[in-house]
Amino acid sequence: MKKANLVHSWDLSTTAAIALQREMASRVIRRGKVRTIHLVAGVDVSSSLCSRRARAGVVLLSFPDLATVEEACAEGEISFPYVPGLLTFREGPLVLQAFSRLKSRPDVVFFDGHGIAHPRRLGLASHLGLLLDLPAVGCAKSLYIGEYRAPGEKRGEWSPLRDVGGETIGAAVRTREGVKPIFVSIGHRVDLAEAVRLALAVGGGCRIPEPTRRAHMLVSGGNSRKAHSA
Repeated sequence: MKKANLVHSWDLSTTAAIALQREMASRVIRRGKVRTIHLVAGVDVSSSLCSRRARAGVVLLSFPDLATVEEACAEGEISFPYVPGLLTFREGPLVLQAFSRLKSRPDVVFFDGHGIAHPRRLGLASHLGLLLDLPAVGCAKSLYIGEYRAPGEKRGEWSPLRDVGGETIGAAVRTREGVKPIFVSIGHRVDLAEAVRLALAVGGGCRIPEPTRRAHMLVSGGNSRKAHSA
């Protein structure tokens, strides 16, 4: 797969990284539908707060049967410190390295993290979706910011996730009956309803969408990792 559409330095101070997020957030496209889907990608990163090393994985699946087509990993040292809200600056370079090793380009990417459900509206899915210029969906297992009412218990039911000012920044989505919802948000080039539809379309019968579940297995061997703030 070709290199990222946009590039910027990853060697930034915390202040400069925050300023860059604010500037990049204005470029995120919060609308769009993915009309034709042949390949979907799932992204996850295995890292630890007490280690300088991390491993990023991208799994490419055919759609709608969700069979594995390709896998790519990148492993290395992390130089950026752990700062809540700046996770992409720790993990983003490795994710882009993993993407560069794919032979095929996906039609949509699912990230184990948030998109615009972020204090500066540029979580992992939005930041990397913008750099890759791909439709992207954030599918987080835990809440970072915002408030919501519990959705109905049936699969497919969802409720808006709203920031303190009332802006809708995502959705709490019931991906499986009787289990906790996940938090879906716009990454890039999709609207919220489309992001929810896509997350449900690649459910695979589990709480976690199949692309990110497969990516998690690739980088961690099925072991759980600590939740990080995007």
